Amino acid sequence: MTGREGGKLQRRDVLASILAARGDALVVSSLGTSTYDLFAVSPAAENAYLWNAMGQTAPVGLGLAIAQPERRVLVVAGDGDMMMGIGSLSVIAAQAPENLSILVIDNEGFEETGGQTGLSAGRADIAEIARGSGFSETMVARDEKGAARLPDFLWRQAGPVLAVVKVGASSDGPAYPCMDGPELVGTFRAAVLGDQPG
Repeated sequence: MTGREGGKLQRRDVLASILAARGDALVVSSLGTSTYDLFAVSPAAENAYLWNAMGQTAPVGLGLAIAQPERRVLVVAGDGDMMMGIGSLSVIAAQAPENLSILVIDNEGFEETGGQTGLSAGRADIAEIARGSGFSETMVARDEKGAARLPDFLWRQAGPVLAVVKVGASSDGPAYPCMDGPELVGTFRAAVLGDQPG
């Protein structure tokens, strides 16, 4: 899981190992690289790919977790997306959905806009912010040993839980799922509710 970026964890390798055990889970990904990664390693109708919704990935995941309490919901967010929607962590902790897990893929930068240094490269600690918001369980994976704990933590730990995985910059090219909003909604709705896509 490490290699090309100076020994740092590789985001798609980590995500693939987590999603190998997804079962019938619903997965929501933030715009940009998190969506490319999800589509590259685990394309599925049960994926909700968010475009042009910076900071909204965790709130969408919360809504799904409340609406679908029998299914696990995994949010896959970048550090920039999570920091923009950081207030949602307090709402999630207050609602306390046991079926919600959040994975923050943290490269400590704004990769989509040129690689500027992100807030989590300095003093901002997303896992500690989540804990301060009321999450009872958080973790940070910085190496392969930590990454190996992620599947059990995200799929089996009672939620809401949040894990941060520290990764290198992406060295993989974009993998684009559909970008048509109505089509994405129709496909996802059909997968969740059994409707026919319209």
